[in-house]
Amino acid sequence: MTISKKPSPASRAPAAVSTAKPIGLAYLVGRLDHILSQRLRESLAPAGLTVPQYTALSVFRAHGSLSNAQLATRTMISPQSANEMVKQMEAKGWIARTPDPAHGRIIQINLTTAGHAVLGQCDPKVAEVERAMFPDLDEAARAQLLAQLRGAVKALSALEA
Repeated sequence: MTISKKPSPASRAPAAVSTAKPIGLAYLVGRLDHILSQRLRESLAPAGLTVPQYTALSVFRAHGSLSNAQLATRTMISPQSANEMVKQMEAKGWIARTPDPAHGRIIQINLTTAGHAVLGQCDPKVAEVERAMFPDLDEAARAQLLAQLRGAVKALSALEA
């Protein structure tokens, strides 16, 4: 007497389903983020910089003095992680902390001359990674892509409110 088993749902699925690659925009953006982070880590490591540190220093350059809470928001990390990162960057002389003249409990963080110098060393490396990411785009197309990405960030950020 032979006992036959009923096939499981997984074994009945067509072969094409199991080998299909996800092709959605969110998937591709996630893959891009992963690969971009890896390439940036590799390019920044010789200068002793991490990707979050480079991001933070760039934010200071663009926005000037910030509090730890503002830095955490703009660099997309937790306030606790931002605090640890600030301590490391201050120890390397890339930033300086000073009391806010308008509010005694807030400490403002500023980019130092050494911070500007390390950014100057790393900016060309980051630009090279960005050019490699979209080698066929001219400046006009890059500007258009940048505007579209900013629009996407703004649109998805508005959903949080």
